Amino acid sequence: MDPLPSISIMIILIILSAYFSATETAFSSLNKTRIKTLAEKGDKKAKLTLSLSERYDKLISTILVGNNIVNIALASIGTVFFVDVLNGNQEMGATLSTVVITVAVLIFGEVSPKSIAKDAPEKFAMFSAPFINLLIWVLTPVNFLFSLWKKLLSKLLRVETDTKMSQEELLMLVDEVEQEGSIDEDEGDLLRNAIEFTEQEAVPIDATHEEIAKVFTQTRFSRLLVYTESIDNIIGVIHLKDFFTESGITKKPINELITKPVFIQKSEKINDLLKILQQNKSHIAVVLDEYGGTRGIVTMEDILEELVGEIWDEHDEVVETFKEIGENLYSVDCSVDFDDFCEFFEIEAEDEDGNARSGWIMEQLDKVPEVGDSFVYEYLSVTVTETDYHRVTKINCEKLEKPEDENEDVENEDE
Repeated sequence: MDPLPSISIMIILIILSAYFSATETAFSSLNKTRIKTLAEKGDKKAKLTLSLSERYDKLISTILVGNNIVNIALASIGTVFFVDVLNGNQEMGATLSTVVITVAVLIFGEVSPKSIAKDAPEKFAMFSAPFINLLIWVLTPVNFLFSLWKKLLSKLLRVETDTKMSQEELLMLVDEVEQEGSIDEDEGDLLRNAIEFTEQEAVPIDATHEEIAKVFTQTRFSRLLVYTESIDNIIGVIHLKDFFTESGITKKPINELITKPVFIQKSEKINDLLKILQQNKSHIAVVLDEYGGTRGIVTMEDILEELVGEIWDEHDEVVETFKEIGENLYSVDCSVDFDDFCEFFEIEAEDEDGNARSGWIMEQLDKVPEVGDSFVYEYLSVTVTETDYHRVTKINCEKLEKPEDENEDVENEDE
């Protein structure tokens, strides 16, 4: 018997086994945000990959069915092949087939392809998407039976699926996406603030008076939202003056203290929103998303700041951009606009990033800035005093005396 057809078929089956294994790893490891970005830019394979990842149950069923069919066929053909090679010795042929096929599948059909797919999940998922999509269509009857079997098992075992992510998981996800470069630091901070919204500005209806008092104290807000079950079910607003009385914390139940909340759509215009708040005699409104859940809040102060500029109150932290700490010595907050920085210290410099904390300081030092690093630019001595990772947040700047002859030159130019 010619062994070449059997060897060729086994090689093809190992390749298919590698394909299914790598596809499983790729789709379980891919970054959906990155795929969605590519899909929005018009990449057809990215759109198909995103669609498949959203039908993960059918996808994984197809992969498992395909992989098992391939491996079983490989084991069967391998047994026949080795029995024939050993002149009909079935016991030795089966044993040799088991050893060889197991090693081959383990190395070439599992470990190697999964390692490669893990390193570049998005690329391999887009590569494998067309073929696996075809297999999903071919195996539709099988997938349907598996879905029925899954539902039956869930009912028998009373399995309750919880797809909600905890706040800690969401914060960790934001950190991972930020580190991968999909979002910048400002966008990450915005997402973190939105996720932590429930802890900052809302309390559950079943919270104790002591817990609510603690939130009032920590946040320094005059009003807190009250919700039931989840933040998407806002049922009222509790005011500081109603909660704290002359004798201390009120004894009244929370549901007697709350007032009816004002709900608005995210598309509401500021002038219309101002009228709504005035009519309802409210200082806060809950912004709803397209599903009727809580998107955020907007306050009367937010609206007025949009109209007249920043409003400072006794609870706002005042940041001194240029703080004099000695004779001709200043502590500078590096959030300052770079043009204002140059104007204050009467220097001429260029910074592509537009602020004093980034390119200009790094360019002068010719390295990543660290606390204690210093340099002199024109007649300004700059010392790094505070950093956040590789970002400079505070510096000390000392104005140095200009030579007398230069001062005379400047006066002559003025004349």
